[in-house]
Amino acid sequence: MPKFFLAFCLALLTACASAPAATADTSSPQASDSAQFEPEIAAFEQADSVVRRRPGSVVFVGSSSIRLWDSMTDDFPGTAVINRGFGGSRLRDATYFADRIVLPYQPRAVVLYAGDNDLAEGRTPQQVRDDFAAFVAKVRASLPQVRIAFVSIKPSPARQALLPKARETNNLVRAWAGRQKGVDYLDVFTPMLAKGQPRGELFVEDRLHMNRSGYAIWAGVVGPWLAAL
Repeated sequence: MPKFFLAFCLALLTACASAPAATADTSSPQASDSAQFEPEIAAFEQADSVVRRRPGSVVFVGSSSIRLWDSMTDDFPGTAVINRGFGGSRLRDATYFADRIVLPYQPRAVVLYAGDNDLAEGRTPQQVRDDFAAFVAKVRASLPQVRIAFVSIKPSPARQALLPKARETNNLVRAWAGRQKGVDYLDVFTPMLAKGQPRGELFVEDRLHMNRSGYAIWAGVVGPWLAAL
């Protein structure tokens, strides 16, 4: 083998050995995306000195429709409820933070409302269904016996254009939940319609969030489920 070729190979090996090793990109798009809610999650944790002592409660988690449910304690008398809704969140955010706002309480049941914002951001019904399956898997990995309910995506006047996708998502989640043990679909979509259209009288001025009448419907659907646990 020519000497110049051996010298070239030796120089190449030396350069490779001295070069810094490539490192994998461990940054998580999910972590970066969900980090916007960190202040709200931290605030929940600051309040946990009391609620962490209440195993066997029911955790409500999800977007602003859960966060704004101020009458929750009165709507479910005799049930220890913990409200962990955070506004603007998506289903995948509930999954990402589940180990901080669901699992520590060791609940006997979890009520989830999410998917509304997901569709508005362009997620498909199939993706939302899969995101719910991921939420169930994460929670059940630590709490295999916990009951989980998915509150159907509501029909709001502000997002009337999304009604077909909301219906499709609800149907997909209903079908998936029906094949799981201890996972239920709670239909608030149907009673919030009149002649196939959202009932405007159930909403506040932004036509997206509900008033007391809207929450009364939700309580009428969720209440019997809780009573049957």
